[in-house]
Amino acid sequence: MALTLEDPRVVEFDVRTDEMLVNMGPQHPSTHGVLRLLLRTDGEVVHEVTPHIGYLHRCAEKIGENLTGPQWIPYTDRMDYLAAMNMNLGQALTFEKLLDIEVPEKAMTLRVIIAELGRVASHLVGMGAYGLDLGTFSPFLYAFREREIILDLFEEVCGARLTYSYITIGGATHDLPGLITIPPGLAQLTGHDPNMKLEWKDACLMFLDWLEKRIAEYHALLTRNAIFIKRTAGLGAMSGEMAISYGCTGPVLRGSGVDFDLRRDGEPIYTRMYKGYDFNIPVAPFAGVPGIPSEVLVGDNWCRFFVRMLEVVESIKLVRQGLDKYPSATGTHRVPFKMNTKLPVDECYLETECPRGQMGFYIIGDGQAEPLRARAKSSCFCNLSITGPLCEGVLLADVPSIVGSLDIVMGEIDR
Repeated sequence: MALTLEDPRVVEFDVRTDEMLVNMGPQHPSTHGVLRLLLRTDGEVVHEVTPHIGYLHRCAEKIGENLTGPQWIPYTDRMDYLAAMNMNLGQALTFEKLLDIEVPEKAMTLRVIIAELGRVASHLVGMGAYGLDLGTFSPFLYAFREREIILDLFEEVCGARLTYSYITIGGATHDLPGLITIPPGLAQLTGHDPNMKLEWKDACLMFLDWLEKRIAEYHALLTRNAIFIKRTAGLGAMSGEMAISYGCTGPVLRGSGVDFDLRRDGEPIYTRMYKGYDFNIPVAPFAGVPGIPSEVLVGDNWCRFFVRMLEVVESIKLVRQGLDKYPSATGTHRVPFKMNTKLPVDECYLETECPRGQMGFYIIGDGQAEPLRARAKSSCFCNLSITGPLCEGVLLADVPSIVGSLDIVMGEIDR
């Protein structure tokens, strides 16, 4: 006969556990930088998460108050070091807005090409690192293989592979190169002679043709992988209202169903760069996209990841259009700008759409070449602030999945 709880032979045990404080970090592989998370747990259940930041603080803003605009650009490279070109662009546009500098069409087209290539490279890292967080290694290797070719192309453009200082006030430091040796990785993957010479534009188009065919492989490895879906779909769900209230931007915001992108909705000095370009803004719940898993909730980890995957496709389209427009674009790659140009007695703030969200720069001029005040508003700081509410009540093993879906870079937070 089956026993019931009312049976006197049944003894109930109190299986409650004591709460524990667990430190995740400051160098946990899922934190994407030097981040410490203080977790209050009851067994395997997380009740509270408190992020602790500041381990990478470098006084970049204070340094900016003692340097001229062009001299400060190398420090912006070290903010979001996985999207340094986009950091350069935001700072340069802010100074141009303050000084009322009009950039030629050729420089704007060049900026679109380079900024969107930077977005692709950044999202490839985000994809590979997120897969690594959840226990799969192959996507990480493939993502870095593809990113390496973009870095080869950037090296031909400006001589650097990580911290570029390429996009500067008035345009860019150099025009796009002409004849180059095909990047080694691209030659290997496409079967071409590694000593072959071709135009930089043609090398870029060859890479984009090759990359587009790989997108389906990424989806097979991660996006529609049953284990990946179990670890991401329905977890860390955040409503659009919650995302807005916490100041979340970029793929985190659009993954929650909010249709907002500064490339389309920002200030004219920024949106005019993308005038005439045909591109879509991926927003959950991804109307018209087939094969969305039934377990997915708008605003969950899977949606944030999928927005970035769709943005890679849109950025490829933008780079192609930019390369088509570039030969006929009017003007030069840069208008002259003197290092000792005095800033007006005025203030200026501008945000741009970077791979991880809206990055803002604030400049106050007082008639000197160096700003009186220089500040930067981090997209990752706001996106990280939502960690506590998203992790409340989840299992300990799910915290890396949630943090990884936010795709934070601590160099941008700890400025």
